[in-house]
Amino acid sequence: MPRTVAIEKIRNIGIIAHIDAGKTTTTERILFYSGKTYKLGEVHDGTAIMDWMPQEQERGITITAAATTCRWKDCNINVIDTPGHVDFTVEVERSLKVLDGAVVVFCSVGGVEPQSETVWRQADRYGVPRIAYINKMDRTGAKFFETIAEMHEKLGTNAAAIQIPYGIEENFKGIVDLVDQKLYLYKDELGKDVECVAIPEELKSDAEKYRAILIEKLAEADDVILDKYLHNKAISNEELKEKIRSSVIANKFVAVLCGSSFKNKGIQLVLDAVCDYLPAPSDVPPVKGTNPESGEFEEIKTSDSAPFCALSFKVATDPYVGKLNYIRVYSGTLNPGTYIYNATKRVRERVTKLVRMHANHQEIIESVVTGDIAAVVGLKETKTGDTICTENNQILIEAMRFPEPVIQQAIETTSKDESEKLGLALHKFLDEDPSFRVTYNHETGQTIISGMGQLHLEIIVDRLLREFNVAVQVGFPQVAYRETIRKKVNSSGKFIQQSGGRGQYGHCVLEIEPQDTPGAGVTFENKIKGGAIPQEFIPSVKQGVFDTSKSGVLAGYPVTDIKVTLVDGSFHDVDSSELAFKMAAGIALTDGLRKGHPVLLEPVMDMEVVTPEEFMGAIIGDLSSRRAKINAINSRANVRAIRVFVPLAEIFNYATVVRSLTQGRASYTMEPSFYSEVPSHIAEKIVAGYTSAGSRK
Repeated sequence: MPRTVAIEKIRNIGIIAHIDAGKTTTTERILFYSGKTYKLGEVHDGTAIMDWMPQEQERGITITAAATTCRWKDCNINVIDTPGHVDFTVEVERSLKVLDGAVVVFCSVGGVEPQSETVWRQADRYGVPRIAYINKMDRTGAKFFETIAEMHEKLGTNAAAIQIPYGIEENFKGIVDLVDQKLYLYKDELGKDVECVAIPEELKSDAEKYRAILIEKLAEADDVILDKYLHNKAISNEELKEKIRSSVIANKFVAVLCGSSFKNKGIQLVLDAVCDYLPAPSDVPPVKGTNPESGEFEEIKTSDSAPFCALSFKVATDPYVGKLNYIRVYSGTLNPGTYIYNATKRVRERVTKLVRMHANHQEIIESVVTGDIAAVVGLKETKTGDTICTENNQILIEAMRFPEPVIQQAIETTSKDESEKLGLALHKFLDEDPSFRVTYNHETGQTIISGMGQLHLEIIVDRLLREFNVAVQVGFPQVAYRETIRKKVNSSGKFIQQSGGRGQYGHCVLEIEPQDTPGAGVTFENKIKGGAIPQEFIPSVKQGVFDTSKSGVLAGYPVTDIKVTLVDGSFHDVDSSELAFKMAAGIALTDGLRKGHPVLLEPVMDMEVVTPEEFMGAIIGDLSSRRAKINAINSRANVRAIRVFVPLAEIFNYATVVRSLTQGRASYTMEPSFYSEVPSHIAEKIVAGYTSAGSRK
């Protein structure tokens, strides 16, 4: 089927931000003004189209990334509205992996908030060009230029306003466009009656001042503008627009816009900026992949005539059609009824149907082409992060990185009859959510679910009841501790078994040391020389190391941040086997962990508490009792923002505490930051509890 929209006119964008900055409200307005919807959906009423899950409508937050498509002018815009809550940060991660550009929404009152920094770093990691939209300019305490200053300070970005507000707070009436040098006045509540006029005399000095700052900042990113800036040469509006676009696409400049999504001001100009400044799929560098046969890097040509290649970035379960795989097409075309090859799993899959998503609604389409974001029905083995392509031109796109869970709960059904239903439901959740884990504790006989926070697990339990009719009982949340060592050791492991016939013999010597970089996990290196252990047994040693590292020697928690090097060993011509070397590696690692000064690690959260000043003393006193380390105390309008590092174990149910301390007037946000050693007196209690549980069993 021929392409209906030129690739240069496609925009794949994400709306990303801190929680409650106005992402979903902004997306709802984008759909309304582009003619995709005919009624404004509101988050607070539970009527937002993009927040379609019952849990989202009840809580007024976004939980899952929702995709839709709309038209603006001559561009086709694929939009993904992402969550702001840290418990669902995986949704932001996988969306940014496949997007060409992003609109980062900031609250004009809150400025650059903790989760703003997180999503900005995620966009940096994937090299996603972005523009900034400072929302809520109608709110009391709104600060436009201060927020831009915070972007420079906290995000280290080269940003400048391409618009400035006309009026502020309750007097916010319109927007001055510094590029076209026009004033946009909003005449009605729906924001459809917009008058474009020349900049009035009383605003001209401000407009000239901030246009000069825009050119100065742009000169840092573009040599042509720099030359004209230094020699006081005139810069036309068209040239300025062209240079803003090229600098944004090169990730050297961030254009800053303003508005009020809730009051319907500024969204049309955001859509204009998306079309004018954010890249098309053909504007960004070609994605690189690995050839599975040669291991060499290859560029994937951004062309419909190239072999088909796409990345599955999200899996969802639909009650009517079953599993939906959201894909981003990097090259070629795909039609329903054809076979594709999953290069990650090395299996063939059949595409039964292609659909374009509008939140949870589906529109059947006849084909997808380069640059498209769509969903595929019929793939059975394909998971999040898998590359699908043609069997004759196999390539592997780099997989996504997902955070490790920091909290876990025991879960069990209220009746044995529902155990099978629970297993099926949890399996579907595992398919959908790469940050969710399920394990079985053989010592206690419990199923353990792990996630990114209390809200994450609450939503899972709620969905079990609503979607699968499985009522469950859950234990108290538990911290996902880790174990590591503090000393470099050498350790030997032998597995010898003789039982009449052929025996078992495996012997390996491991060098075990702490990793230099926190968060590096467990790595394995083979330094065997001279054939002390035959090459075919090395993978078994590695497998034995990784299997044993799942349970540490102190309290049975997974081991992390160790480097294991195989340095020596021996074998028997007849009795050696893969099993023997796997067992020997496990024995060696366990022995080495015991000798290496093992310690417990706990997740530490980066938390910000925003409180009225009169309650600051009570909040700081309470945080100090929770082993919190205060990093900064900042003023924001009439409140104080207290930024701390605090162990997760100390802040379960903190929402109740902070409400009672501040008469319900304070709020907080947090995200996992790093793992830190547990103080010895607390570690002793954890180990004692683990030991006594084992002895009772």
